[in-house]
Amino acid sequence: MTDQNTRLGIWLMVATTFIFAVQDGISRHLAAEYNVYMVVMIRYWFFAAFVMAMAARAPGGLRAAVRSATPGLQIFRSVLLVAEVCVMIQSFVILGLVESHAVFTCYPLLVAALSGPVLGEKVGWRRWTAIGIGFAGMLVILQPGVAVFSPAALIPLLSAFMFALYGLLTRFVARRDAASVSFFWTGVSGAVVMTLVGIWFWEPMRLADWGWMACLCLTASSAHWLLIRAYEVAEASAIQPFAYLQLVFVTVLGLALFGETLRPNVAIGAVIVVGAGLFTLWRARKTGATV
Repeated sequence: MTDQNTRLGIWLMVATTFIFAVQDGISRHLAAEYNVYMVVMIRYWFFAAFVMAMAARAPGGLRAAVRSATPGLQIFRSVLLVAEVCVMIQSFVILGLVESHAVFTCYPLLVAALSGPVLGEKVGWRRWTAIGIGFAGMLVILQPGVAVFSPAALIPLLSAFMFALYGLLTRFVARRDAASVSFFWTGVSGAVVMTLVGIWFWEPMRLADWGWMACLCLTASSAHWLLIRAYEVAEASAIQPFAYLQLVFVTVLGLALFGETLRPNVAIGAVIVVGAGLFTLWRARKTGATV
């Protein structure tokens, strides 16, 4: 991997995190006006069309994309992801973008902690220490035991746990299925499941919000495409730390557009969690493991 490719991968990851942040802002706006299940359903319709178009252009076409050695597990991880999306968007409405993402940033630590029992990977004492420090940062954000603690703050924590488990299952199926197969099943299975759920919550949408919905679909697909390109041109361990920039972009959007506030404990806790997460990524790269 050349320096030029690594730099390109970094810029692609930065662009990806920015677009994901914009996507989250649009999701927050739409979910505040319409049912979350309907919003996610329409988004997944476009996502399914996107992955099918990509699969059709790839070698082997749709037939190769649908051929999975672990179809049951592919469906389960896809359902897990779409459920996580619904939970996270609901968190945006209840808590806002800033606090939701401050809590959600712990998911790499959850991945590291669960990689042992789920994948049988070895986690050394240094990473366990970083995980412990990261969860201390979570306590700073959540402030359990004080009068202002809200149980709603646990919603993005649930989302982070679901996303971490989804990531581990994605690594597990990657032992037998190509990434293109997993990507196809993620989009199509998610669209099928959300249609079965979301169609019952359909409600009329204003013309202007259909424009926002179109933007949501485009940002979701373009961000996924950029993420794929980033991992194609650079090593994951080199560009993954830049994924934390999404927290910065989301915070700016939340403060500037939605009138949210950044409480001191949230800022301090987020810095601790991000620092611990970056250390686990560094240790994984140094030891040749995956986080």
